[in-house]
Amino acid sequence: MGGFSLELNEDQVDLREWVHGFAKDVIRPAASEWDEREETPWPVIQEAAKIGLYGFEALATWFADPIGLSLPIATEELFWGDAGIALALMGTGLAAAGIFASGSPEQLAEWVPECFGTEDEPKLAAFCASEPQAGSDVAGYRTRAVYDEAKDEWVINGQKAWATNGGIANVHVVTAVVDPALGARGQAGFIVPPGTPGLSSPGKIKKHGMRASHTADVFFDDVRVPGRCLLGGKERLDARLARAREGQKAGGQAAMATFETTRPTVGAMAVGVARAAYEYALEYAKDREAFGRKIIENQSIAFDLANMKMEIDAARLLVWRAAWMGRNNVPFTAGEGSMSKLKAGEVSVWATERAIHILGGAGYTREHPVERMHRDAKIFTIFEGTSEIQRLVVARAISGMYIK
Repeated sequence: MGGFSLELNEDQVDLREWVHGFAKDVIRPAASEWDEREETPWPVIQEAAKIGLYGFEALATWFADPIGLSLPIATEELFWGDAGIALALMGTGLAAAGIFASGSPEQLAEWVPECFGTEDEPKLAAFCASEPQAGSDVAGYRTRAVYDEAKDEWVINGQKAWATNGGIANVHVVTAVVDPALGARGQAGFIVPPGTPGLSSPGKIKKHGMRASHTADVFFDDVRVPGRCLLGGKERLDARLARAREGQKAGGQAAMATFETTRPTVGAMAVGVARAAYEYALEYAKDREAFGRKIIENQSIAFDLANMKMEIDAARLLVWRAAWMGRNNVPFTAGEGSMSKLKAGEVSVWATERAIHILGGAGYTREHPVERMHRDAKIFTIFEGTSEIQRLVVARAISGMYIK
């Protein structure tokens, strides 16, 4: 009879060491260059593909972990290396998660490999959900998809904002309104295959952080996709819409189903950045001398580092709990998925700010990586649901009330 244990198994330890080695030897040396260039780091993606770190097989293996910890473990190590480059590697996973959340087994088999490409020719994928007038307001989406029965095609029109890999992706996964009268319940997910006419993007958005990751608006102008590109299929969609029209529980909505799957992973990203900043500040404090002693000998500095370590470990445990629950179909009765992302995101912003403070003036310069880590960390309190949205999810879950 097995007892409770937080010890990682051999496969998880090996995974952590393997990904950490790639982050240390390949990602970190390239981090500053690609942050300055603000371009997609294709050479790093190529290197990751060659060793099997970037590809649908790796993602499938991490998802298959029955404990649910392989994906957050690998994610934390990648983002410990550098957040911008890591998001360039992990952004495709969000689109794959969108297919996984709503797609059929046949769609998974056909399209997830297309998201990643091959070892010799890696590709990217984009998940297009947010809109200019509706960031966290999923019910406010305006992008429409209309079914053309005569041709068995869906016609998509609208604009998506802040899409990671948008416009440069091989495959775009987009959420669109199919029945406006039903609000958020009247939405569905679609796959837009490579080279589909009508999809366009004006170019990469200049960002505060995560500069090595491509973010862009994506426009859909009479984009026609085959009926088979409706995630889950039309029969399943029609049944869900019918239940919604009758006032019954309609089941998961496309964008939210994806976000619930990925929030613990986003939390792991934030933990990785926070840990990197903490470790850098710790080593700096042990080496730097002021007023005749190491600055870590000052209680204020030592207490800051102690608090950083404590908060990072607490955030990681929330992430691991949510990841385990999600993998084992344990309901998030208290908003545990949102809780993990909320805590980790806010810890990451706070810890990177404290790291800059510990380094003093040096921390504010690009001579040290903590200023980049601080810029990168801020997005974790914004994307895939702001901190306010996460608190709303948790509040609704624990109260059983529809709090606005």
